[in-house]
Amino acid sequence: MSTMNVSLPDALKSFVDDQVSLRGYSTSSEYVRELIRKDQDRQHLRGLLMAGAASASMDVADRDYFDSLRARVRTAQG
Repeated sequence: MSTMNVSLPDALKSFVDDQVSLRGYSTSSEYVRELIRKDQDRQHLRGLLMAGAASASMDVADRDYFDSLRARVRTAQG
C-alpha cells in the first residue's frame, strides 16, 4: 500500500477527527479511503447515467414494462 500525506486546515482536521470517532472508523486514513471509494462509485454511476441519457430511446417505461421486469427478476431468482 502506498502512503500519501495530506495537509488540512485545522477546521477540516477537526471535522475528520470527529467523523472518525462518531462513525466508528479506526483511523482517519480509513475514513478518507471510504470517501474516495464513494466518490469513485458516484463517478461511475454518473458515467452510466450519462451514457444512458445519450443512448437511443427504447420502449416506453410504463406499468407493463415494469411488471415484465419484475416477472423476469422473479424467474431469475427461482
